[in-house]
Amino acid sequence: MQLAIIPAMTDWFVDIYSETIWYYYALSIIIACIALFILRFVLLKILLANVRDDEEKAQATRYFINWLTFYSLTLCLFIFFSDQTWMRYSLIKIGTIDVSLFLILIFFLIISFAHRISKFATRFFMPRIYDRYQLDRGMQFTFNRIFHYIILIFAVLISISTVGIDLSALTVFASVIGVGVGFGLQNIASNFISGIILLFERPIKVGDRVIVNDIIGDIEKINMRATIIKSIDNEHIIVPNSYFLEEHVINRSYSDPTMRVVVPVGVSYASNPEVVRKLLLQVANEEAKETETVLLDPEPFVHFVGFGDSSLDFELFIWISNPNEIIRVRTNVNFKIFHIFHENHIEIPFPQRDLHVRSVDTAITKEWRMKE
Repeated sequence: MQLAIIPAMTDWFVDIYSETIWYYYALSIIIACIALFILRFVLLKILLANVRDDEEKAQATRYFINWLTFYSLTLCLFIFFSDQTWMRYSLIKIGTIDVSLFLILIFFLIISFAHRISKFATRFFMPRIYDRYQLDRGMQFTFNRIFHYIILIFAVLISISTVGIDLSALTVFASVIGVGVGFGLQNIASNFISGIILLFERPIKVGDRVIVNDIIGDIEKINMRATIIKSIDNEHIIVPNSYFLEEHVINRSYSDPTMRVVVPVGVSYASNPEVVRKLLLQVANEEAKETETVLLDPEPFVHFVGFGDSSLDFELFIWISNPNEIIRVRTNVNFKIFHIFHENHIEIPFPQRDLHVRSVDTAITKEWRMKE
């Protein structure tokens, strides 16, 4: 009887001990979480008080503290559950390595950590370097993407090594992917390589005004597979990267942003061409005084196109320094031309057609006479 009681009491003490250890573990993790949130609150109060006048620094500080709190909390929970059986259970076997949920979480934590570092650096740290060396928007985007790709590649290599997978064991896997890219992913591989060429050769860059299939827009992003263009109608167009290397693309901002605006106009045959030229040049000079982007060097020029069916056809050439202002400038010039022609009694003709009736049905003429 006594011998039977001893094992039962031993099991009871073991259960009590296990429950006590689990209780203290749970209490510790709760206290750690509360301490982290209190520390976050205190740090935000102290650090934001020092950068209250600088909104950019305040935003960077807030971003960094929130990011640090999240990963500290995640690490605490990860350590707390790391010894559990379900965390160590083998899901798949790669060579001699048993891939468990524990290893997968380590892999994604490293990748996520690297991604956050990349975003933080490109958003708050690298713009200061760009401003110091006065790099344009397209060059900034290129350096941001290259930095982001390098950080993620190193993170993948480090995470694979951390979980214990030999990189040499992935050669077969890499060869299979190479065959797949060669046969099934030709389009994706072509656009990816084209995107890299666009970033380095820079036939187009972020911020350029381009014309694609008669659609005018600005380059917003050059991603791994496609380029995002925002049209002047605020529509976003997704164009594969390979398109810009294989097709004809008009880039208004490629090397020299100076651009010629052509404004066609027709006047009646009764008008004096010399007076028309003088008035058009006057319009160009007035627009140059009102709009900074309109240039007087090269000088505006009036082109006498020729003799139309019902009008004398002219073209006013104006040079502007910003291709994004072409619609606004052309509109302003058209308004001014209309008003100045009206003030100087110069007619802008429109096509007219005369209809000659050769014969009419007698029944219709009788009906008209009866009505009269």
